[in-house]
Amino acid sequence: MNQKYPKREKLKQKKEISLLFEKGKWKTCGKIRMIVLKEEVSVSHGLPVENSKIGVSVSKRYFKKAVDRNRIKRLLRESYRQNKAVFNEKFGENILAMLFWNSSEKPQHYKDVEEEFLNLCKPKK
Repeated sequence: MNQKYPKREKLKQKKEISLLFEKGKWKTCGKIRMIVLKEEVSVSHGLPVENSKIGVSVSKRYFKKAVDRNRIKRLLRESYRQNKAVFNEKFGENILAMLFWNSSEKPQHYKDVEEEFLNLCKPKK
């Protein structure tokens, strides 16, 4: 099982991020919000996606201190890295996505963030 988060999986290009916000679909579950763009949409706009690219963001509105924002981003990236198989099973292999922490409540433990992430990745019944 591949539990790495290599550079090629990081969402960095401005063109990809702007396309994600223009054409992506929003999903919210608990305190995590995510925007997802499937491979077909990105290819039709001239941006082929060879593998999943994930970005993470935390709002300054909720967390004024960079230390707090950085910690939450680390926790979000780690929960993605640890549960990549579950994420790919739900959303697919080749997507663009960005995760957001959508609460002013600071998570106390990694398990809190991981639980929210797994709820987001649960298959619909």
